[in-house]
Amino acid sequence: MIDDTEMSNALLPVGFCDILPIDAEKEAFALHQIMEAFASYGYERVSPPLLEFEQSLLAHSGAGVAEQTFRLMDPETHYMMGLRSDITPQIARIAATRLINSPRPLRLCYAGPCVWVSGAKHHAARQILQAGIELIGVDSPQVDAEIIAITAEALGSAGICSVSFDLMMPQLAQAIIQTESFDYVQTKRLMRALDRKDVAAVQQYGGSSAGVLTTMLQAAGPADRAVEMLKGLDLSLDVQPILERLLTAVEAVKRQSPNVQLTIDPVEFRGWDYHTGLCVSVYVHGISGEVGRGGRYLSNNGEPACGLTLRPDILLQLVDYDESRVQRVFVPFGLTMNQVRFLRQEGYVIVMGLCADDDHIREARRLNCSYVYQDGHLHSVSG
Repeated sequence: MIDDTEMSNALLPVGFCDILPIDAEKEAFALHQIMEAFASYGYERVSPPLLEFEQSLLAHSGAGVAEQTFRLMDPETHYMMGLRSDITPQIARIAATRLINSPRPLRLCYAGPCVWVSGAKHHAARQILQAGIELIGVDSPQVDAEIIAITAEALGSAGICSVSFDLMMPQLAQAIIQTESFDYVQTKRLMRALDRKDVAAVQQYGGSSAGVLTTMLQAAGPADRAVEMLKGLDLSLDVQPILERLLTAVEAVKRQSPNVQLTIDPVEFRGWDYHTGLCVSVYVHGISGEVGRGGRYLSNNGEPACGLTLRPDILLQLVDYDESRVQRVFVPFGLTMNQVRFLRQEGYVIVMGLCADDDHIREARRLNCSYVYQDGHLHSVSG
């Protein structure tokens, strides 16, 4: 219990914060730019609820975020509900139910807050903002490339240009390991070695696949170099198509966006449990940790889907937002909103005076206005 009333009224739970003016404006601006880019490529916006019944929220791909989900009881029905920690599973539910009869491919976009039980490693916030796109109903490298290319454009429209997309195919290493007759203990040791990028341990536990897995470890890095190394792998007929899909997706991305920076991590598999194909992590120069992630998965009714979710809230420090582009005008008491409506239409922000005896110039400066509207004209308050 906090005894200081003033302190307790200002205190927020760990991982939650108030977003104040300027930062809130920057966040709104970045979100608007991103969503406009998604919409301009035919992605229609949907808005799922913040709360859902636990049974539907954590079904299918939602099971992967169960540990990050706050739960509470609905006082109306007495059923358990979940406070969403990720919007993507909700999109999968919508596609498989309310939009089941909509034409495919189904292109959807979304934006909204989510709440986590605990903050991420690099970003401790527990209330986060997500914005993303999902393309449902088609399984092809062209879809994967479209998702990556549009995300790059969306970030660029918000002034975020130093972007890198790290491509992974978690099934590749797993399929190679399954060709060996390893027992449970050796499999776990090998998976741990791959996870830690420990070449010596991979060679020790990799059996006849040690050479292939070592090459895959060493191939991690820029896409062009990685592709050349991966093309030389001697893989079984069961595994080769998985690699080919990765390589085809890389070529498709390059055709769509030749200038997009791509890297490949052929053995990464952590955190991609429900994904069924190409996976993507998004990084931005100057920000630690990923700012977005996504990939290929199955929607709730088994439809192929691919999507990518961004975190606009952790991009704010790099958002190209010019505060000075918004010019505020102080309108003295006595004038009506209708009389100065034309100023809004010209792009000015109007601040209405509330007291007849205000010193207009001093009041305008106090309220961060650049002009006073008086006698039918704008008068600068600078100087």
